[in-house]
Amino acid sequence: MESKVVDQKGKAEHKKVDDVKLYIDGEFVDGKAGATFENVNPFTNEVTNRVAEGREEDMDLAVAAAKNAFKNGPWGKMKLADRMKYINKIADLIDEEVEEIAVLESLDTGLPISQTRKMTARAAENFRFYARMVQSKLHGDAYAVDDEFINYTVYKPVGVVGLITPWNAPFMLETWKVAPALATGNTVILKPAELSPLTANKLAEVIDKAGVPEGVFNVVHGFGETAGASLVANEDVAAISFTGETVTGSTIIKNAADSLKKTSMELGGKSPLIVFDDADFDRALDAAVWGIFSFNGERCTANSRVFLHKNIKDKFVEALKERVTNIKVGDPMDTSTQLGPLIDKGHFDKVTEYIEVAKHEGCEVIQGEVPEEVKAGNFVPPTLLLNATNDMKVAQEEIFGPVMAVIEFETEEEVIEAANDVKYGLAGYVWTNDIKRGHRVAQAVEVGMLWINAQNVRDLRVPFGGTKASGIGREGGYYAMFEFYTEPKVIHVAIGDHHIPQFGKKKN
Repeated sequence: MESKVVDQKGKAEHKKVDDVKLYIDGEFVDGKAGATFENVNPFTNEVTNRVAEGREEDMDLAVAAAKNAFKNGPWGKMKLADRMKYINKIADLIDEEVEEIAVLESLDTGLPISQTRKMTARAAENFRFYARMVQSKLHGDAYAVDDEFINYTVYKPVGVVGLITPWNAPFMLETWKVAPALATGNTVILKPAELSPLTANKLAEVIDKAGVPEGVFNVVHGFGETAGASLVANEDVAAISFTGETVTGSTIIKNAADSLKKTSMELGGKSPLIVFDDADFDRALDAAVWGIFSFNGERCTANSRVFLHKNIKDKFVEALKERVTNIKVGDPMDTSTQLGPLIDKGHFDKVTEYIEVAKHEGCEVIQGEVPEEVKAGNFVPPTLLLNATNDMKVAQEEIFGPVMAVIEFETEEEVIEAANDVKYGLAGYVWTNDIKRGHRVAQAVEVGMLWINAQNVRDLRVPFGGTKASGIGREGGYYAMFEFYTEPKVIHVAIGDHHIPQFGKKKN
């Protein structure tokens, strides 16, 4: 798939690319119905290419291929060291294609290329990390029971796994799931978001080039109501991992219950960033701005609620206003761009509607500028909602755009209560130089992840996920390997003649 022309200024060209097919049982194929859908560039709102639309019959073929590859193919029986050669080969090929992948990601999503380059560079490490972890950590426990038994555990792959991924940072999030799923010996059907098909197709090309056996990895493009629902409903799929919005996650859990599938849900967020008056002002400011305006604001862990202590609120707000007006809004293919367009017109309309709601709720709205020459795109300028209160709709609902609600607080108890007074519980951030207070607040805020005096820095060894409406289960580290992509099996071995009741035996 050829997609880029890069000039001397480091700016990649927006252009059409090859049409995308499904990848089933080691072949790139059209959907059985012959249907396709348009993939639209969010910067130009012009069609980039067409994508094969997978439906129930295509998903059934993909699941059958994955089941056969797991049951009868070499993947399930392969020695661990041999399987890891494939996993590391995938990582090597991603490294070779990293610039192409970054351009495709930017073309598809509107994310600034300076950010997609960093994200895609991390994707290869997702595979290498799980190759290392599976080889060193995927072992069970052994227990001796006096001189009668040794009981030990082994971890077995669950089988056919369905992965449903979102359109924000798609390649990185796809590899977060695909890497541990394949490394632990499962076979995979990936259903990427219909709004960002390009890098999922590129991942299929990479895995195909790595020589992974047929049927082990499959990609079915399509819509949630058809392709996604068919994947969830298929009884041969043992587990579903989903990243996306909360309502869809709830629906998947309900439908997966019919066939008793394992589910892992990484859902929405309305994450608080709390700045106390003793915090390192400049670093907290940097983190607050980066945390909501990077990734175009389309990130589940974005600090969309910023709580400022009353003693520093005015100074911090003035600094935020200055930053917002200086954020470079523009062409995502330009390396100087900091904020690009939102994923599509529908999402643009949703985010702009929330900004209008904020005005009606009494917020003062401060925005940066969108240059006239890029207004064909789905641009929402960096936006501050000042004088917000935590009970407002814009402080309670996930906007998923470059919109920060700024809320004043006075006491530690007050801000903890407000931070928790929301249905979500994904991430949180606390800025203070009182380390005791930092730990108190960190433990009191109801989230799955919290950073003290730090921006959102990811560590693959620790669990990633949330509480409440932000999800069930965790990505990352042992938690992906042991809690989701494998099942423990206990082997009981008698090493002595333990007592066995003799029912029905005649007494002498």
